[in-house]
Amino acid sequence: MTRTRHVLAAALAVLVSGPAWAQPAPAPDVTLADYQRAESFLGYRTAPLVLNAGVRPTWLPDGRFWYRTQRAEGPEFVLVDPVRRTKAPAFDHARVLQALSTAAGRTYERTRLPFQTIEFAEAGAKVVFSVGQRRYTCDVAGTSCTGVERPAPRPEVMSPDGARAAFIRDWNLWVREVATGQETALTTDGVKDYGYATDNAGWRFSDRPVVKWSPDSKKLATFQQDQRGVGEMYMVDTRVGHPRLEAWKYPLPGDKVITMIERVIIDVETRQLVRFKMPPDQHRSTLCDDVICGGGDWVDVQWAPDSSSLAFVSSSRDHKLAELKVVDIQTGVVREVMNELVGTFFESGNGAVNWRYLPGSNEFIWFSQRSNWGHLYLYNLGTGQQTRQITAGAWNVTELLRVDPEARMLYFEAVGREGGRDPYFRHLYRVGMDGGEPQLLTPADADHDISLAPGGTVLVDVASTPDTAPIAVLRDSAGAELLALETADISRLVATGWQPPMRITVKARDGVTDLHGLLYRPTRFDAARKYPIINNIYPGPQTGSVGSRQFAASRGDTQALAELGFVIVQIDGMGTPWRSKRFHEAYYGDMGDNTLPDQVAGMKELASRFAWIDLARAGIYGHSGGGFATAGAMFRYPDFFKVGVSQAGNHDNRNYEDDWGEKWQGLLEGSGSGKTNYDNQANQLVAHQLQGKLLLAHGTMDSNVPVSNTLLVVNELIKANKDFDLILFPNRGHGFGSEPYMMRRRWDYFVTHLLGATPPAGFAFTPPVDTP
Repeated sequence: MTRTRHVLAAALAVLVSGPAWAQPAPAPDVTLADYQRAESFLGYRTAPLVLNAGVRPTWLPDGRFWYRTQRAEGPEFVLVDPVRRTKAPAFDHARVLQALSTAAGRTYERTRLPFQTIEFAEAGAKVVFSVGQRRYTCDVAGTSCTGVERPAPRPEVMSPDGARAAFIRDWNLWVREVATGQETALTTDGVKDYGYATDNAGWRFSDRPVVKWSPDSKKLATFQQDQRGVGEMYMVDTRVGHPRLEAWKYPLPGDKVITMIERVIIDVETRQLVRFKMPPDQHRSTLCDDVICGGGDWVDVQWAPDSSSLAFVSSSRDHKLAELKVVDIQTGVVREVMNELVGTFFESGNGAVNWRYLPGSNEFIWFSQRSNWGHLYLYNLGTGQQTRQITAGAWNVTELLRVDPEARMLYFEAVGREGGRDPYFRHLYRVGMDGGEPQLLTPADADHDISLAPGGTVLVDVASTPDTAPIAVLRDSAGAELLALETADISRLVATGWQPPMRITVKARDGVTDLHGLLYRPTRFDAARKYPIINNIYPGPQTGSVGSRQFAASRGDTQALAELGFVIVQIDGMGTPWRSKRFHEAYYGDMGDNTLPDQVAGMKELASRFAWIDLARAGIYGHSGGGFATAGAMFRYPDFFKVGVSQAGNHDNRNYEDDWGEKWQGLLEGSGSGKTNYDNQANQLVAHQLQGKLLLAHGTMDSNVPVSNTLLVVNELIKANKDFDLILFPNRGHGFGSEPYMMRRRWDYFVTHLLGATPPAGFAFTPPVDTP
């Protein structure tokens, strides 16, 4: 639920003031120095202080890889050769920067490399990168650099062999020959609202085609997207003179006509198009709510390795039914292999789908939570019958990384299998497809961020926790350590007074289930004081408040806000993933729950455990789903939460895209009395219960969560004669939450209304300015 737009105008604040609850006793003013110290804990100040971290490999065709890390003298690109077990600077950084400065006609400092990624040319003798609008090629010794104007990036998808690129023009799918630039139309009957490979349903906007190239680069799997008759969403910008209207197809829960896809395969050389002989499919996937998931990937489509056939999974509108099918790519005849129907929502993994099409052995691997835990199952592709269960137990496979069909070995990440450890820590395992216990390949008690080489022979393992710095090593496929890559140095960070968050475990609403989270205290913490407590919430259901369990020098503004005199908590409540299936579906059909009973229970337990928490001064804030939960907390628990800052909230999912609400709330159903099964999640229906101080904020051009969501709440607060505060951000999209103005107003709001102090007037943040 994130999407940003360019900032076109300054924020407009509409403030309706007035105390709605007993204000705390006046506290000493929070000074300019306090805000400046708090700012020092934001990411743009803390991240540069962490050295030798950030190992994210980019694999090269010859098996080597590079990564970028921070050294004391500045960023450094490192080239690793797994065969020789060596690592070294990818090029002479000082001399390349000197040559770049000469070629660009301006000086670049060693402490700030002006590029983030590199490529190699001429067998590794030269390094290529982009700075601004120019692309530079330098020899790795740094004797010279040459630059040319960089062509504008095109929204296209390259074929596996790099010879062709697929793109969209006038609602049709085209290909471009990379060597000659020749362009050919593959389809000609695409029209507006019925185009090929288009990615513009709901809040997504992209001109990049949705396609799956066959491994031999000769065919494309795609679809013709039918949006004819689908309802539209509208926005108007803010400007002098006539505003500009934006309108696009945005189906809502309960709509009779929604976006559908008609699957096709196109032979690139003959331009022959084969339509699947089946009804149009729902615009859904087994991984996320949309057919397209993170990174623009069409996840539920897999080619056979020899390009002779294609498998895909169809999901029902309500996400309860998943059907694995195989299509004859010559005739378009579709055969259903198997299906799984669940009572709430079906998911096939976390981060990537876990089913695999294995026609070479006439098998497929299926992921299911039918046992209450996410596991892998082996099936016969011909009969659709289960051969055996591959993994089992009270733990979850999260992501299947690799299938080695020759060795019949699977490599996967899982959570919760190692007793006595944080159940969110990822570990890497391998297991035989034909039996045996999984073998742990990453033994350290930490969260393991794994990058497997394309060939599967080696992997990069970055192990860390929220309170321990990363250690990156190169391992072989059996888990043996081959080469130490980096051990992060956080000494400069610690020298500033920085401290990691406290890992916490509390009981859920049921008094039995363990919940996990993080707690942040001021670095100048005084156990004799009483601190207001603020909940930083994202309720899911697709993720939680904490997010990654990897080490981070900064997690949003949690520690920074704590510096102003608060205790901040993030708790992953029931209804969030990576635990059991029953845990994840805890508030299915009742999204207004928003894990709030767990947040309240957890905060009460923490206050009983730590005398320095003042539960009488409880606040809450969040963005998007967190904004939805924040307003809900203020309305549904008015005696508990005293101050809230709600940003970009989807306050009534009948005003949010269809696939999201229908996955987590169910299909919209009404009764003859006008009541619906969505009433329990609509914040505006309980807005009249507000007692505390509430700041609402929204971007007026938010194409993800339309601003009408917040205005519905505003309208009911006005009807109920409630005092509240509102900031509308003109011409902003969904991602304004970290804008300096929003962050300053958020801090001011809690300082004023929860701490009872006066903040410094008009504090201005000073983030670094990147100048290419």
